[in-house]
Amino acid sequence: MSRLVEWMLRFSAAAEARTFESATREPAAAQERILHDLLKTNAATAFGRAHGFAHIANAHEYMRAVPLSDYEAVRPYMNRVIAGERNVLTVDTPEMFAATSGTTAKPKLIPVTARSRAQNAAMTRMWLARAIRDHRGGVAHKALTIVSPAVEGLNANGKPYGAMSGITYRRIPWIVRRHSALPYALALIADYQTRYFLAMRIAMAQRVSMIATPNPSTFLRLARVADENAAKIIRAIHDGEPGIAEWSFSALAGEATSELLASMKPDRARARFLEQVINRTGHLRPREVWPELQLIGCWLGGSAGFQADQLTEFYGDVPRRDLGLWASEGRMTLPLADDTASGVLAVHANFYEFIPEENAEGTPPRTLRAHQLERGRRYCLVISAANGLYRYNMNDIVEVTGFYNRTPLLAFVRKGGDMASITGEKIHLNQVQCAIEQAERAVNTRLHQFRIIPDLAHRRYELLVEFSGAMEICRRDNFLHEFDRALAAQNREYASRRASRRLDSPKLWEMRPGWSDRVAREDFRAGKREAQYKWRHLVQQWDPISRAEIADPPPPPSAFAS
Repeated sequence: MSRLVEWMLRFSAAAEARTFESATREPAAAQERILHDLLKTNAATAFGRAHGFAHIANAHEYMRAVPLSDYEAVRPYMNRVIAGERNVLTVDTPEMFAATSGTTAKPKLIPVTARSRAQNAAMTRMWLARAIRDHRGGVAHKALTIVSPAVEGLNANGKPYGAMSGITYRRIPWIVRRHSALPYALALIADYQTRYFLAMRIAMAQRVSMIATPNPSTFLRLARVADENAAKIIRAIHDGEPGIAEWSFSALAGEATSELLASMKPDRARARFLEQVINRTGHLRPREVWPELQLIGCWLGGSAGFQADQLTEFYGDVPRRDLGLWASEGRMTLPLADDTASGVLAVHANFYEFIPEENAEGTPPRTLRAHQLERGRRYCLVISAANGLYRYNMNDIVEVTGFYNRTPLLAFVRKGGDMASITGEKIHLNQVQCAIEQAERAVNTRLHQFRIIPDLAHRRYELLVEFSGAMEICRRDNFLHEFDRALAAQNREYASRRASRRLDSPKLWEMRPGWSDRVAREDFRAGKREAQYKWRHLVQQWDPISRAEIADPPPPPSAFAS
């Protein structure tokens, strides 16, 4: 079976791989072809007519005719697409929408067209084919993949929307899906605790040789759930039972429930093996349960890299391969090596521009093409794609780490500007500000100033707050509770990661009166112009002044993220 899976993947990805290889040798020409096809195909759309697609001859003219945008800028067009109007952004009618977080409480719905879906599926097949070529033992046994539902609901026009991971999973070759350790029905369980428990109850009954999911924090959480519920999991495997009351997932359609129950056969031999693991190690960890594990696929760049570094404790010293720059907006890089966040820019798939990091705040910022990038430099990524996004600023900061043929290798560094992410939730400053305002109203208080910092070590956000007046401890705790709840309402990804405990609750640090003024004065002394000064509400790490400005009792130095 493993040889058949390998052959099927390599065969299905062969044509795309040849196109990819050819494009990486001449990235400038490949990019011009992609742009030409994109403009020609969509010239008659509302967006194409408004921006003169039919009269654009090359990339330079395209950059002059179409302004850089984010989702809020293009939302009026998106609203027309979502309402069912045709030929707005693409000639292809969207089959469905990929849902992700926006900069406001309104989610972003990204159109999924036949072209964009096929392109994303092809990139996934290429990743799998290359990974299995390098790790043939990865298909010797089952593959554990964690995805979200391909369909989470219907918009007002009746079109489905869902998660890109689920959409992609449904497009990989059927024989690969049959190789999966987990039934797709598992993704349909809304309660995270139930879903994670059942995932490990089902997976630990099998031999697993490869695991893959974008966020490594998911694997950390799964490992902890297994260890915390070891006796219950072993008993369930022994008896062929779910290990939890069936009513906890009975809200699923009958077919989905049957699929789950069918994956839970009694296996006394496997239960004895797991008991031996506990007797020998004192834990039920994947590293001992799955000694056949050959490859871990997950993000390795940015804040996810911090989480990925913790996988060894639970999964052993197993090669890790980045899944690439992958979002609801598109799949943009193809990693070809283990233990690096770098991947080859997919110049055969989308049209890209890059804003040098130091020029990102320019008006308008200057953009470069893929063939103009320099090793060691950092850029903000802009994409134009078959899903109807044109000159769309991804707000992702990437670094050029080298070249494959003549095409840059890119590694994700961080979200740019007013965004932060620990486990892929991508919170925006607008969302934080709205949550602050709601918390102020809920506890009848006012803040003089605030700042939020991602704490990678503890998988949480640290909220630095300077209240306008004295605050009792109980009201301060209520403020934090209301902030957390409001931020979850603003950002669906934050809500899901809090519910699944991949993110811990935020930590509030009350700052001394005058803290923000003293930080600002130090910034002025460092050369910031007072007339143009903007308080940084969202930063990536603590500054020395703020560390000393926490109201009593001060925290130990180890409490701070660096």
